[in-house]
Amino acid sequence: MRETPRPRGTAGGSRAARPQPRSGRALAHTAGASGSGTPHRSDGRPPHTPRGVRHTGPTGRPGTSPPVPGRPAFLLTACAALAALFALLTWQVVSDGPLRRLDERVGGQLAGRGPQGLAQVLADLGSMPVALPVLVLALAYAVRRGARRDALVAAVTMALVPALVVPLKIWTDRAGPLTSDTGYYPSGHTATAMVAYGGAALLLTRCTASRRPWVMPAAAGVLTAATGIGLVLHGYHWPLDVLASGCLCGLLLLLSSMGTRRSSGRTPRR
Repeated sequence: MRETPRPRGTAGGSRAARPQPRSGRALAHTAGASGSGTPHRSDGRPPHTPRGVRHTGPTGRPGTSPPVPGRPAFLLTACAALAALFALLTWQVVSDGPLRRLDERVGGQLAGRGPQGLAQVLADLGSMPVALPVLVLALAYAVRRGARRDALVAAVTMALVPALVVPLKIWTDRAGPLTSDTGYYPSGHTATAMVAYGGAALLLTRCTASRRPWVMPAAAGVLTAATGIGLVLHGYHWPLDVLASGCLCGLLLLLSSMGTRRSSGRTPRR
């Protein structure tokens, strides 16, 4: 503490007065020690560490608010809704419910309508020789950019498509619109298109810095919808076959998106 110099005694021999603190830092030090409210320093000044200059958060604790997380509640709700809708459609198809009868009436009227050459081209968008190379190119690009974990999640999701669709086809044993052969529920072409194009869109969106991240998922949705329309118009599938595949593979893509969200913070990007 800095103090004023002691005054010299007067000629009358009076006693020297006690030193008085100046109104500078020493006074601030005294006030800070008693009522500044700062637990780190007694003079009220912020410490030299970066933590001392942070503003308090909403709860009064030092530091800023944590980053806003994703929307896991929304994703879980969407997954539950898709799973419930797929279960409802499957139950109606297996039990010959009213939805199946309505589906067969509508599908019978739509089969063979429109330009069949264009319908065939649209239906082929869901074939393995067309859709799978698109996903393979996206996987290679993601691996090159360092997103190996995201690429692995997308590859596993694609591998789950035949593992889920083929047993469902055998179990439901549904005939096609223009044939007596069975095994048409759910639509394998729709499932292939949705997972291949959707998985590629998710990978490319995460690996590229685009100002419009919705463009690629929207393009994947358009390609999947075009595939389903071509299948129904050409008479390859009933409408419920396509809709059920959309629910099942939409659930797979949501789970895949949740997996890539968790790994995006750990995956280095070049």
